[in-house]
Amino acid sequence: MIWFVPVAAIGLLVSGLALAYVIGGAAVLAFVATDNARYLAVLPQKIFSQISVFSLLAMPLFILAGEVMNRGGVTKALIDMSMALVGRMRGGLGHVNIMTSVFFAGISGSAVADAAALSNTLVPAMRARGYSAAYAGAITAASSIIGPIVPPSIILIFYGSLMQTSVAALFIAGILPGLVLAMALFAVNAWYAWYEDHPRVEKGDAPPILPAIGRALPAMALPIIIVGGIVFGWMTPTEAAAVAVFAAAGVAWFYEGLNFADIRESLARTAVLTGSIFMILCAVAAFGHLASLERIPQALAALVDQMGLGPAGYLVVMNVLFILAGMVLDVTVALALLVPLLAPVALANGADPVHLGIVICFNLCIGLVSPPLGGCLLIVSTVTGVRYWELARKVIPFVIAEIIVLGVLVRFPEISLYLPRLMGLWG
Repeated sequence: MIWFVPVAAIGLLVSGLALAYVIGGAAVLAFVATDNARYLAVLPQKIFSQISVFSLLAMPLFILAGEVMNRGGVTKALIDMSMALVGRMRGGLGHVNIMTSVFFAGISGSAVADAAALSNTLVPAMRARGYSAAYAGAITAASSIIGPIVPPSIILIFYGSLMQTSVAALFIAGILPGLVLAMALFAVNAWYAWYEDHPRVEKGDAPPILPAIGRALPAMALPIIIVGGIVFGWMTPTEAAAVAVFAAAGVAWFYEGLNFADIRESLARTAVLTGSIFMILCAVAAFGHLASLERIPQALAALVDQMGLGPAGYLVVMNVLFILAGMVLDVTVALALLVPLLAPVALANGADPVHLGIVICFNLCIGLVSPPLGGCLLIVSTVTGVRYWELARKVIPFVIAEIIVLGVLVRFPEISLYLPRLMGLWG
């Protein structure tokens, strides 16, 4: 009978049904197939206990702040500052693309928002200066995953609520890994600039440094407000998210102003994204309840012991599973489905929950730029008109660099844990 569950799930997925309904329907069928139908009566209570988490309130607020900033002229100010700082180097616009993603990450917390914004602005500028369309799109997609690593990060909030881990510690833990990732991407772009003889930005095209930095300061103040408020204990992550919304509105007004249509679109987009995430959370909570009834985490832990993998070996296997899942599943879906099953076993083997959260989120973000269903690749391809598989081929060196950085983070947990421990947020 259990074989019917994946068959039905695939059938529902092919029919075009929304993913949350596919997961929820498969979960209910799984209850019946495993002779656990009597436990469906308590499922609503389990679902509401799963989503009734205070830290999850930060997620829609950060989404709203990012939406407001995206419509307020912030991207241009960040690009001008990056252009002034690194644009005159060989392959300068590639470096500008990466650096803008670093700055933009502290505002949106979303790889998808970063990819969409820079595809509309920097990709045409790079093409006009002699870069191939495929390369301009590839570096935009590759650098966009810095967004979910550097705080504020919607994915880290999601992980923190699933694993009951400090969101503040996760935010601070993402800073150094995000910078290490940026340095790796700078190195790949520098190699491409030498190999393909990419141009420099002409002196007259790059804005003066001090005026560009001055104009970008209001945008740069937002991540400082968020991270500083959390680190010094002035605000919880949820309160910081609320402050971020008002600060984002103020910054957007400073640059271009917000009209009623912009506010309405931002609220509508936030409601759609938040609703879809919570629907997936509810559906996955059903699977989590079934997994606990069937003692699947305990069975996985026993399997790890029997195979003699040990903590390091299990972490490697888990990373491979997450990379494969990230290639075909949405990040939030993969996070909600796999973390409750696989993470407890890693914690039982001595993994640190904050370090594990950074590694898992970093891992899944690599899936956003990996075929066959890389979300950021799809967005960049749609916006720029570059063929998807041409883009996928060009992004491979960047993906390899990101996997190397992932290996470094797994091998050296202190990269993630140094700042949280230094600031007294963890350990």
